[in-house]
Amino acid sequence: MGRASSALEAGGGAAAAMARADVFAWDTVGEETPADPRNTYAATKLHQEHLAAAWASATGGGAVALRYHNVYGPHMPRDTPYSGVAAIFRSALEAGRAPAVFEDGGQQRDFVHVTDVAQANLCALAAEPPEGALRAHNVASGSPHTVGDMARALAEAFGGPEPRTTGEYRIGDVRHVVASPERAARELGFRARVTFADGMRAFATDPLRPAAPSR
Repeated sequence: MGRASSALEAGGGAAAAMARADVFAWDTVGEETPADPRNTYAATKLHQEHLAAAWASATGGGAVALRYHNVYGPHMPRDTPYSGVAAIFRSALEAGRAPAVFEDGGQQRDFVHVTDVAQANLCALAAEPPEGALRAHNVASGSPHTVGDMARALAEAFGGPEPRTTGEYRIGDVRHVVASPERAARELGFRARVTFADGMRAFATDPLRPAAPSR
C-alpha cells in the first residue's frame, strides 16, 4: 500500500506509518504478487523482466529472473546514496558519524548476503529454464529485520556511535518488504545460509570500495 507524502509529513513519517502498520500487518511477498513499481528504479527492473519474457515467447527460449532483495556484503561502494542502506550506514560509521535512520526505523526489510546471492546465481545457471517463458524467483532470506535493527547491529559490531532516528522519509518507499524464498528453494534448490547476526558482524569490518565518479 502506498503512503501519501501528506500522511508521512503528519508525523515525520513515523506516526502515519505506524498507524497503518497496526492495521495492515506485513506478509511475505511471492513472485505472483501483482507488480506495483513505485519509482523509476523499480519500473526499470520490471521492464527488464518484460523484455526477457518477450524474447522467450518470440524465440521459444527460456529465461530465469532473479529478484534480489536488500543485498549487502564486502566491496559495496562507500559514500553514495545509490548503494543501499547497508553501505550508507557503514560509510557513516567509518566517518565517525551515527547512522541516520529514516522514519522510525521500524521498516521491515529482507537483507540477504552477497555470498548467498552468488550461490543463487549458480543455482539458476544449473536449473532447467522454462520453455518459451520467463520464471521469476525471489533471492532473499525470508527472515525480516528492521532498518533500525541493521543500524544498531552495525554500530555495535563496528564500535561506533548509536544510530539516530531522523523521522525523514523518501517518497515511494513502502513500509515493509519481505520476500517469500519458497519458490527458489523448491525450483532452484536455493536457500540463504548467512544469518543476519553473522552477516552484520562481518559487514561491520568488510572492505568497501570507492564510489564511481559522477559523470
